[in-house]
Amino acid sequence: GRPNVGKSTLFNRLVQRREAIVDSVSGVTRDRHYGKSDWNGKEFSVIDTGGYITGSDDIFEGEIRKQVNLAIEEADLIVFVVNVEDGITPMDAEVAKLLRKVKKPIFTVVNKVD
Repeated sequence: GRPNVGKSTLFNRLVQRREAIVDSVSGVTRDRHYGKSDWNGKEFSVIDTGGYITGSDDIFEGEIRKQVNLAIEEADLIVFVVNVEDGITPMDAEVAKLLRKVKKPIFTVVNKVD
């Protein structure tokens, strides 16, 4: 998902530790973070990434896009996180466009509903 939709918060919740930095400022997560989780006795790995941004010349955002693409390649399935407070934004649409090309299961998670 795009920056600040709650990807790192979800990651921390799944791994049951504060491994990923969570901040109201976007761009804090830049590399991939790996963790292990367990759901109903089934262990699995999770990857946290920075927020995906298109159309930017910022070198950090370009590197984040590379990290996101690497995580997509590594994943068996993808959790696409969006934020209900902002609705679907043009950047969410860009991420969705990227994910439509991926031949893997994709789950859309709507965050910040409470």
